[in-house]
Amino acid sequence: MTVGSRHNKQQDQPAIVLHSYPFRETSLLLDVFSRQHGRLPIVARGARRPKSNLRSVLMSFQPLSLSWFGKGEVRTLHSAEWQGGQPYLQSTALMCGFYLNELLLNLLARDDPHQQLFDYYLATLHRLAHETDHAATLRCFEKHLLQELGYALVLNREAGSDKAIQAELGYRYAVERGAVLDDGDAHIGLPVQGKTLLDMMVDDYADPVTAQQSKQLMRVLLNHHLGGKVLHTRELIKDLQKL
Repeated sequence: MTVGSRHNKQQDQPAIVLHSYPFRETSLLLDVFSRQHGRLPIVARGARRPKSNLRSVLMSFQPLSLSWFGKGEVRTLHSAEWQGGQPYLQSTALMCGFYLNELLLNLLARDDPHQQLFDYYLATLHRLAHETDHAATLRCFEKHLLQELGYALVLNREAGSDKAIQAELGYRYAVERGAVLDDGDAHIGLPVQGKTLLDMMVDDYADPVTAQQSKQLMRVLLNHHLGGKVLHTRELIKDLQKL
């Protein structure tokens, strides 16, 4: 392929397509999550032509090896190869995958690498394809995502102290503060059991109370960091199943 300049060329980079948009008459604008370079926009020229080899490669939820060039905000795709190994997501698992992508699109800054998050995202797609407890898989990813972005949850001690969280006690979890003992003040945070916080710390969502309270807590925290943005896939999943 001999298209344009080869300035700042990146070769064979592990990546995933988070979303694609029609661009001009025959091209696609891709929002890509790359292991080494983070989230970035890439134009795939001619990808919408009927005979383009890229049409069957540039799919979401599939590990790819991408090469691109360009030094502007939007790069140009040079080549794409499917890496395999990831089963296609179906039914509810597919909706959960779209939810993960929408989280990344809204919370990841452009050109900000998160190599560990990239690896965890691929592992999460594998879990969605092979396991049935999708809610637990989503909670694990949400918690890991916030940690990677610098908003790690403190789940084993009270806010501003070294007092350990007690499973049998009730707490309220305040955004950007943490867990405080529940003294009946409904203006402070979200009510949550100590056991729920300790279960979340070790990613154990088997307890129905933990499953319900962790979902509520993660929703409050994510909504705060999303700054009012609505996640459309989350609303749809809510209608389909209580995840």
